[in-house]
Amino acid sequence: MQFSTTAINVLIMLAYAVPGYILVKVKAIKPESISAFAKVLLYVCQPCLSLYSFQKVTYSPELFANMGIFAGIDLGIMLIVLISTYLIFRKQYATESGPGYRACTIATCLGNVGFLGVPLLEALLPEYPEAVSYSAMFIVCMNVLSWTVCSVILTGDKKYVSIKKIFLNPPVLTLLVSLPLFFTKTALPDVLLSPVTLLGKMTTPLCMLIMGMRFATVRPKELFPDWRLYTTAMTKLVVMPMLAYLVTHWLPVDYSIKATIVILCACPTASVVLSLSEMYGTAQKTAANLVLTGTLFSMVTIPLVLLIL
Repeated sequence: MQFSTTAINVLIMLAYAVPGYILVKVKAIKPESISAFAKVLLYVCQPCLSLYSFQKVTYSPELFANMGIFAGIDLGIMLIVLISTYLIFRKQYATESGPGYRACTIATCLGNVGFLGVPLLEALLPEYPEAVSYSAMFIVCMNVLSWTVCSVILTGDKKYVSIKKIFLNPPVLTLLVSLPLFFTKTALPDVLLSPVTLLGKMTTPLCMLIMGMRFATVRPKELFPDWRLYTTAMTKLVVMPMLAYLVTHWLPVDYSIKATIVILCACPTASVVLSLSEMYGTAQKTAANLVLTGTLFSMVTIPLVLLIL
């Protein structure tokens, strides 16, 4: 992919964060109000984005088979990265800084594939509309890992594995609506599709606005001295997409699958890492810094890494 095309699209996304940063700095928005914006993103925009993605493609046995193949490949890649990082960091789990290492471990495989990845796919792969539907499979696999293996790693306790939350979350619940429409080749009427499309396309601007708000609440000196942030970011933003490229390069699958999985693997750490940390009451500060620094570094790494495509 052309560096200039990718860089321009990434910079446009980064520009959306500037108003959020300014609004918090001038105290027009209070830091404690940021979570309200995040709820709109999670419970409104993301489901609409998922529904919109399935409305862009038409069901066929070949597409459905490709979605299954894609899910298997991306789940395998996430597990390879997660297990490898676990083996490297696990000796530190028992130390005083153990919670931070646990957060770093899960941050290496959980990516912002919905809020940032889908708009990237639309911008970089416009000739492959099926790429957006593949992202839904990635999100489902990520949710399964988040509420099982990643929850155990983060807390160190198997009791926090939540089978209920694997299925009762916005992305998966949205599939209950999206998949029947997809399989029956049912298109939403314009009166419904228009607002769904509009709300879905709000995902990226709102996500980056929130990121700008979060960044305004953190002092730079809290971010950059922690070497673990750099290691985690390097693993998530460079190692993971390169691994995805090497794995798919030798597989007899469509280019759309290869390109999609590399692009999604190149996305920065997802906000779900912070959400899990907040919910379990562990390593919240480290989790927030991982999400922020990963997003910041991705503005440089994404255009560079995608040169391999």
